[in-house]
Amino acid sequence: DSTRLKVAEWVLAIGNPFQLNQTVTLGIVSAIGRTNVGVAAYEDFIQTDAAINPGNSGGALINGRGELVGINTAIYSQSGGYQGVGFAVPSNLARKVMNDLIKYGQVRRGTLGYLQVRELNDLLAQRLEVPVTKGVLVERMTRDSSAYDAGIRPGDVIVSLNQKPVEDIGQLLRLVADAPIGGTVTVGA
Repeated sequence: DSTRLKVAEWVLAIGNPFQLNQTVTLGIVSAIGRTNVGVAAYEDFIQTDAAINPGNSGGALINGRGELVGINTAIYSQSGGYQGVGFAVPSNLARKVMNDLIKYGQVRRGTLGYLQVRELNDLLAQRLEVPVTKGVLVERMTRDSSAYDAGIRPGDVIVSLNQKPVEDIGQLLRLVADAPIGGTVTVGA
């Protein structure tokens, strides 16, 4: 259960970097729920300083009890090699993807339809004369989207989804994607 993982918890990254079989490195969890990495549209990574090098992708990230908590996925690097910042997909997300593939033959995720959005900041909030400084501004959308049908319009600021605060675009995308297919969500604007 990757939701039980805590920052500063010890983890082991297992893989085959540089074709060196059965390599294990040790580190700590630096962050959980990391978004805005730029690797994928849906981001919810475990960040670790355990050495993850090319070839570790797909390997296990395990906690001190030997439980799988993540799948090694990517690194932040300016040199192409390890620089102390690695990312793993949480085991709960990997399990959901696996179950969707087995049951439906594809990964199923919620959607609001096409929305062009922008993160709200202090300056933008002041310019738009809105009382909040955190959230996501809807700039454009298509009329055939479920968001449009629900009454969302350009100029609206989304501040929560199902009572969970929305502070950035990655968070909004994750919350929408995790919503049940065909279900209803409550949008705070």
